Amino acid sequence: MKYGEDGREYEALASVYDELMDSIPYTEWCEVIDRMIKQYGVSKPVGHDSRPGCFDELKYDVKEEELTEAELLESEKNLVVDLGCGTGTLTGLMYKRGYDMIGIDSSEAMLDVALKKRDDKEYDILYINQDMRDLDLYSTVGTVYSVCDSVNYLLSDDEVLRTFKLVEKFLHPGGLFMFDFNTVYKYEKVMGDATIAENRETCAFIWENYYDDETRINEYDLSIFVGQDEPDVFRRFVETHYQRGYTLGQMHEFLKEAGLKVVLVKDSDTREDPDDVSQRIFIVAKKEA
Repeated sequence: MKYGEDGREYEALASVYDELMDSIPYTEWCEVIDRMIKQYGVSKPVGHDSRPGCFDELKYDVKEEELTEAELLESEKNLVVDLGCGTGTLTGLMYKRGYDMIGIDSSEAMLDVALKKRDDKEYDILYINQDMRDLDLYSTVGTVYSVCDSVNYLLSDDEVLRTFKLVEKFLHPGGLFMFDFNTVYKYEKVMGDATIAENRETCAFIWENYYDDETRINEYDLSIFVGQDEPDVFRRFVETHYQRGYTLGQMHEFLKEAGLKVVLVKDSDTREDPDDVSQRIFIVAKKEA
């Protein structure tokens, strides 16, 4: 689910990511995203035995030229993009709800795990190795979502605005863009220069944080210990990640400049209206028809 600057940050983490992040509430996120789509969006679950025509000759026994322009446009609005999909856990849950899913991530290693899950379960999900700052889709889509603070891996105002404008470009009229982000307050007051360590049966990690007030960038130095075939033998990997904190006011401005209208804002933890001590905020924005 995470999103690194060039995708290489997750080469070591990918193999143990699901084990270390087993507390992430994917099912809850799936329910929220599904509810928001049904309440505000244009995408609909298509079921996977019908012929929606989304990927045409890649997925179905139907040629693109056999579909009318209206049918193609109708099928495009039912496409849902998981932007920064990581190992594809949430992508798979949304697929099970009947949505026509595309997963996009910059990390090949994370996508390798996602592809194995897809093939094991015989899910019909399209995965694309792509940087969200250079998002380039072959059609419009009805919904784009990006959760687990993937947006915080965009380290400048220009990168956020560039990404939001690309999302708007590929959204079907009336389509939704949903995302969450960690606030400046969280990095400054909660994470700060804290060190987090966790030990599991087959792996462990030490996560050291270094926050810069001036740039609002938080550096994560991550040491990962992965169990080997020999008993009590672990291999150590080291990765460095960077995230930047943003305020709700900044996100409102980015979305407005990108041509997207905010329809819902909530504190991700309390489900109430955000305040000055909100650590993660969830936003639903819409491309007007």
